[in-house]
Amino acid sequence: MPATGAISYRLMIFRTGALVLSLFLISATPWRQVVNERLPLFGHRNWIVIADSAYPLQSGNGIETVISNESQIETLRHVLFALSRTQHVRPVVYTDNELSFVPEQDAVGITAYRQLLSGLLEKQLPGQKINTIPHEEIIHKLDEAGRTFNVLIIKTNMTLPYTSVFLQLSAAYWGDEEEQRLRQAIK
Repeated sequence: MPATGAISYRLMIFRTGALVLSLFLISATPWRQVVNERLPLFGHRNWIVIADSAYPLQSGNGIETVISNESQIETLRHVLFALSRTQHVRPVVYTDNELSFVPEQDAVGITAYRQLLSGLLEKQLPGQKINTIPHEEIIHKLDEAGRTFNVLIIKTNMTLPYTSVFLQLSAAYWGDEEEQRLRQAIK
């Protein structure tokens, strides 16, 4: 290919890439708007994940991923606040079991993060149990849920391992105790 042909080809590729990028930026919806639009639609068995930056782009018909340019703690704070304003759903919180074992020497800032996370969850969800299970089990739960229910993943700029927070939505007006009594009555 002559030099001028190679330059024209590169220019065409650059312009095409720039067009695709500009179309993406125009159509990109800010994550807060997505949360506000999805919450009225979401119900029991939907999930919202506030993920670290290395969290994979999961494939699946029911799995949607958006980007937050805010910190993970601020993103989680907003999502928990938005959930507290709904009357139909409440979050059941899961964190990676591995998070408790990540040493500060291998991930500088992890101790401060754990304290911030714990404080935020205690403040926003007083007295609520936080479920900790191995990361792979949570991913399996999301894969299963995504086959039938919608999952919203919000990727943040967090760069510490095992820091994603997983919120499985449950009915706010019907708890586990009520469900258990109902199941006993049916028997």
